[in-house]
Amino acid sequence: MKVWISFDMEGVAGIVDWEQCRAGSGEPYALGQKLLQNEVNAAIDGALEAGATEVVLNDSHGKMSNLDPREIAGGAAYISGRNKPLHMMQGLDASTDAIFFVAYHGAISGPSSVLSHSYNPDVFSAARINGVLVGESGINALVAQHYGVPIALVTGDAITHDDTRPFAPDAVGVVTKESITRFSARNLHPDESCRLIRAGAAEAIRRVSEGTVSSPQIESPVMLDLEFRTADLAEVAAWAKHTTRTGERAVRVQNESLLEMFETFMAINALSLQFGGR
Repeated sequence: MKVWISFDMEGVAGIVDWEQCRAGSGEPYALGQKLLQNEVNAAIDGALEAGATEVVLNDSHGKMSNLDPREIAGGAAYISGRNKPLHMMQGLDASTDAIFFVAYHGAISGPSSVLSHSYNPDVFSAARINGVLVGESGINALVAQHYGVPIALVTGDAITHDDTRPFAPDAVGVVTKESITRFSARNLHPDESCRLIRAGAAEAIRRVSEGTVSSPQIESPVMLDLEFRTADLAEVAAWAKHTTRTGERAVRVQNESLLEMFETFMAINALSLQFGGR
């Protein structure tokens, strides 16, 4: 059984500040990096214990080189580095049996969730799929559905699980913290968080083996509506294929291919960064 893991960072127990997530911030980032490595390794260990035979990691945070490769558990392959065509979903294909979203976070404009955003907080003020507010998990589910792969494990705060449930109703959820505000939370002890993630990963593999975890089932036609912080950003977004301006600060992306829809979103994300998004 092949397991593919996309891991972010903001959903890790103990992380509540951007400095803990930004490479180059010294001691705060070093601590955040270690906490992240431990949670990712816990997910790997649990998957292997339950019968997974191959694990592929895709670093999905920041500069996307947040782990010490020498300390990755279980001999897992590690996709790292920036400018990946599928970004947070790089490396996923139809040969994958199960998806894990580790250390994910809540959507921008949703309930308070630690360090919430939807890809870029300086660009996007909201994203919706068929009218449902989504974060990165929902946007990434487009690729999961395209390849027909179930999302089997989700770790992060409680809001993250609420955001992901419409696209992964059968997934095992591990709540690592309860957000109080966007910059505060009641965190599990890191050892307890890792223990629960390891157990959750094992349970997720068992469920996949039993055939009780379905892939995302987003109803067609799929509409991805994006809202931006400024009208200029919406104008730039409208340059992308399959995109229609729907408001002063809004566009809609439609495409029969969910993979192409995701690729259009990634093009919009890249364009917006070049035209004043950050």
